[in-house]
Amino acid sequence: RSPGCIVTDSKMNSFSKVQQSFRRSLGNYHQNALIQQGIAVELVALLAAATPQRQFNSVFEFGAGTGFLTQSLLKAFTIKALTLNDIVSESRDGLFASAADQVESLNFIEGAIETCELPANQDLIASAPVVQWIGDHHALLARLTQQLNAGGWLAMSGFGHDHFHELRALGSEAAAPGYRDADEWEDLLPDGLELVHAHQDRHVLYFDTALDLLRHLRDTGVNALANQSWSRRRLTQFEADYRSRFCVDGKLTLTYCPVWV
Repeated sequence: RSPGCIVTDSKMNSFSKVQQSFRRSLGNYHQNALIQQGIAVELVALLAAATPQRQFNSVFEFGAGTGFLTQSLLKAFTIKALTLNDIVSESRDGLFASAADQVESLNFIEGAIETCELPANQDLIASAPVVQWIGDHHALLARLTQQLNAGGWLAMSGFGHDHFHELRALGSEAAAPGYRDADEWEDLLPDGLELVHAHQDRHVLYFDTALDLLRHLRDTGVNALANQSWSRRRLTQFEADYRSRFCVDGKLTLTYCPVWV
């Protein structure tokens, strides 16, 4: 646990699993998480289309990871003070190496967004895609809104209910706790926030084998809550079950359902 971040015992187990999973995948994430990269790029494009301003004095990004969203924001906007957050402390060095020469002030906060200390007086709070790991979106939005300046922006992405439906249908425990479709977000907004845009999409990846699919999950950290060990027999059965239900032209499908708000 880092200074300024408190995680209750009841949540520590799942928090630790997510943290450990993304720590393991840190070295492989950037070259494998192409869907996540595209999500970040589109989120910034949507934000740029929604506001004429091209400069933010203060920006807070949570769940910054390897910097897909960070770099997209810095290409589209001039940012004076940037605060980055992630549950994996090791991500700090890579983020700083790519952003330090583009901002006047750069800070890093380690910890879960639900509990760690947040910077105040922000013009923009952004994240892509992280909110699927958070179960209580009411509390999250209220907490983030308190840190926004008047006229400030909140730009986030997560995943909808159809996300990884193949894995869930086969009994996987890898589902994140906070899948939410685009049309569900408006009812969650606290007073003071106005929904400017929300939509979702669907992307399907295709894999030759179950092992290739599982490697993709491992290298992107997205199976953080999975609780499975794989014997050869279990892998063979998993592939057979997968092919019987989710196979197109000999390829195993895996559905991503990104949501932008």
